[in-house]
Amino acid sequence: MVNKQRICDEFIRQASIDSPSFKEAEIAEYLAKRFQKLGAEIYFDDAGEKIGSNSSNMIARLSGTKSGAPLLLSAHMDTVTPAENVTPVLKDGIFTSAGETILGGDDKSGIVEIIEAIEVLNEQDIPHVPLEIAISICEEQGLLGAKQLDFTKFKAKYGIALDTTGIDIVINRAPAANRFKIDISGHEAHAGVCPEQGVSAIQIASRAIAKMVLGRIDEETTANIGTIHGGLASNIIPKCISLRGEVRSHDINKLRKHTELIIAAVEEEVANATITVAGETKRASMALELKEDFSPMRVAEDAPILQIIHEAGAALGRPQEIRAAGGGSDANIFNGNGIEMVIVATGMSKVHTINEQIAVDDMVKASELLVEIIRRA
Repeated sequence: MVNKQRICDEFIRQASIDSPSFKEAEIAEYLAKRFQKLGAEIYFDDAGEKIGSNSSNMIARLSGTKSGAPLLLSAHMDTVTPAENVTPVLKDGIFTSAGETILGGDDKSGIVEIIEAIEVLNEQDIPHVPLEIAISICEEQGLLGAKQLDFTKFKAKYGIALDTTGIDIVINRAPAANRFKIDISGHEAHAGVCPEQGVSAIQIASRAIAKMVLGRIDEETTANIGTIHGGLASNIIPKCISLRGEVRSHDINKLRKHTELIIAAVEEEVANATITVAGETKRASMALELKEDFSPMRVAEDAPILQIIHEAGAALGRPQEIRAAGGGSDANIFNGNGIEMVIVATGMSKVHTINEQIAVDDMVKASELLVEIIRRA
């Protein structure tokens, strides 16, 4: 039922349209026309204005040909960088990029598979419930587009996001995440003339980081310091430094605990960083910005959407592997707003690198699975 050549043509068209986060206008315009051609009703929300993108989330609705609760399908239109002048190349059944750019299979492969599934539904007159389709912007920038969606506009109570690597894999659990920015302030001084009169923000940060447990903490929890910025020159005791990092966990209590431990490590070193110069006490200080990036995703293995997916996989002779993931996605946001959503693999691999690739046969498989899911919804 699935048309391999049509999938290839569609992927080439989409991958050839550069769409880094905050610059999705061109791909959004293309997708609006493409989904309208499929018979969908289209509208864009105001997310772009709120987060600084030149486009907004696209919502498409396709009328059902049978009664039943709507099924929600989700993907995102933005990509990571480098994403200028992307040229997809097909060789031996595998798409890669021609140069030093990403390919964009994350997540254009998911959009291609949604389009192909709808093409098949229309061609084969397959009865289906109404479909609600959300194609978000700025997913790669912390799920910014999905966070601006008006969830009162959706009638669906469950759905799938096409947005993970591999094939025949379904993600039903993903962690919550806290992101933080810690600004440490010391006192500058000449590093060669009077270093004893300075309080080094870099030294404070170094001592604090040395106390932190980072990386894989346990099977449910990770922590990371991702960036360090600060200092002016090699001959100046650095006054200011900024740390950015995150903690992720499937367990909310662990998330809170390890976030607090990281903050406490900095607080302790800041408190200890005190010197007296000419009778004057100089103390370090810190400022903390902490926010919940996204809530956890946990869909029970006997949930209706997973039962449908199991049935679809069985019909194709391809059992679906249900597993947990370590990353967040738009599905976290949907679940946090009362829509039970799991993530289905699109076939993409080596994502977020210039070695990104995807096999055409895997996109065919993902499209076939999606048709079967929709048929049974």
